[in-house]
Amino acid sequence: MEQHLTQYRIFYAVARAGNISRAAKELFISQPAISKSISKLEESLGIALFIRNSRGVSLTAEGQVLFQHVEAAFEALDRGENELKQIQNLHIGQLKIGVSNTLCKYILLPYLKEFIAQYPHVRILIESQDTARTISMLEQQKLDIGLIAEPKNRRYLSFLPVMRIEDTFVCTRSYLENLRIREGADVDPFESGTILLLDRSNMTRTHIDAYFAEHGIEPKQILEATTMDLLIEFAKTGLGIGCVIREFVREELKDGSLIELPLEVPIRNRTIGFAYHPTAMTRTMNDFVQFCSE
Repeated sequence: MEQHLTQYRIFYAVARAGNISRAAKELFISQPAISKSISKLEESLGIALFIRNSRGVSLTAEGQVLFQHVEAAFEALDRGENELKQIQNLHIGQLKIGVSNTLCKYILLPYLKEFIAQYPHVRILIESQDTARTISMLEQQKLDIGLIAEPKNRRYLSFLPVMRIEDTFVCTRSYLENLRIREGADVDPFESGTILLLDRSNMTRTHIDAYFAEHGIEPKQILEATTMDLLIEFAKTGLGIGCVIREFVREELKDGSLIELPLEVPIRNRTIGFAYHPTAMTRTMNDFVQFCSE
């Protein structure tokens, strides 16, 4: 489009008003300025757009053709502005979150329930995956937010802590009693029992393996699971001693369906929070971060 948008806006106003004086009042522009703009537009297009008469102006046949296109263009612009106002007023947006199955169930969903109640027009997309994948996608700006354990190296990520978690070992009382009957009262549960762990692709497993190595613990029998929920169910069924997050088995510890094995040295706790790329903040991301901060 070679012509300046202002010239088309003036043309549009004059064509609708049928009078240069009325168009001037509508646009808060002087009549000579409007006449000059129309003349420049006609000159650049090489065609007359208006027929001047004593009552005002009317469109030529060619002017009518141009008006139909200009009218459609300005109506499209008006629709665009109205959509933007609606997005702003209703907080319409999209949020793509990366999170593991465990953290999604026990931490993210309670946050989302309250967030969606406050911002019902935000579309939530969830990438269910391991923490390493979430961090990688955050760094590539393929995710808006990631719910993860605080990484040692944040690189370019910002991190909003929301809770601290501690890993522990649990089993049924009957499992421990039967283990002692078979192996003796002084049995080492880690040496003689079946230890239930997440698979090696999980960051929690890496954390526990580091704890084992630091304290010289070498489990002889390991049963792996892909999710924390499975570990908890395995332990409740009596399959072995599960390494779980204490905060996620509070009810089981309270009602006695699971008991906690005492450790000489507690496992170092971890901080869980929302990670995001600060240079890629959208309004929806900012709303979510502020909501979680409060």
